[in-house]
Amino acid sequence: MPTVTAHAPGTFSWPELSTTDPAAAKKFYTGLFGWQFKDNDMGDQGVYTIFTCEGKDCAAVFKQDAAQVKSGMPPYWASYITVESADATAAKAKSLGGTVLLGPFDAMDYGRMAVITDPQGATFCIWQPKKNIGIQVHGEPNSLGWTQLNAKDTGVAKQFYTSLIGWKTQDDPIPGQGGSYTTWLKSDGPAGGMMAMPPGEQMPSHWLPYFSVTNVDSTAQKATSLGAKTFVPPMDIPGTGRFAVFADPQGATFAIVTFSKM
Repeated sequence: MPTVTAHAPGTFSWPELSTTDPAAAKKFYTGLFGWQFKDNDMGDQGVYTIFTCEGKDCAAVFKQDAAQVKSGMPPYWASYITVESADATAAKAKSLGGTVLLGPFDAMDYGRMAVITDPQGATFCIWQPKKNIGIQVHGEPNSLGWTQLNAKDTGVAKQFYTSLIGWKTQDDPIPGQGGSYTTWLKSDGPAGGMMAMPPGEQMPSHWLPYFSVTNVDSTAQKATSLGAKTFVPPMDIPGTGRFAVFADPQGATFAIVTFSKM
């Protein structure tokens, strides 16, 4: 399994789970993906746990603070995008109609970050690496394989993210469904994707991490046995692969995928 040593700007470089029960989450994801984990005592900020895949950093989890729980915020997977400057990107996000929820601030000497919501309500994080580049494995079995924006208005999203991150876009027809699928393109290849949400969908726009697996069906069965709720059962993406979408036992949504081609 190759080790990633750097991420080009525009790369999704860190999936981070905010949950009500980190111990239960660790049990679920280590059982599902075979991850190991390293707990890091952050003092007053609690414990920050890094998941590893064959010894390489692949994701993280921490406990939601009391204010988030009181507000009714459900557990969620946050998606981090590598940028050259967290401060400049946060300022630009504001000028484009986004909202900076937190930061920019230093995460000790590991990097500098901010939490941003786009004009349609999808929240994401930006990461300016210092000592920590982010994940050390990508696209391998049981690691982050793809990140997708499910958007209310794909045109508005294109305008925001191409201006903010510098992505280019590629639209391809969705076989048998109509409409198109957008691939976000960074300097060294695909960064992720975007689909339009169905008309009348009540859920706000959101980013969804897809973890690569060797067999979607067997992994789906295991997820269910470990207490996950199925949102989308295993199904084919014509000409591309197979995927499924779940909520973990605490309610955080994630997907699994096997690509037949990229």
